[in-house]
Amino acid sequence: MADRKSFLLRVDREVLEAVQRWANDDLRSLNGQIEFLLRRALREAGRAPKAVSPAIAETDADPDNSPEHA
Repeated sequence: MADRKSFLLRVDREVLEAVQRWANDDLRSLNGQIEFLLRRALREAGRAPKAVSPAIAETDADPDNSPEHA
């Protein structure tokens, strides 16, 4: 399993509530949703880490890009 590091994140209440609703819709925890969004932003910017464990790659799968949504 990948090493995890905890840190404090200060964020606007309305932004946090919106991300929580999105997490609920995607059946993820708030933490999982934030990590998903960060990883997707890194990937889209071409800044994703080189080594990603298969377990993390699977949890990062975007449900909107799955074959059943094509």
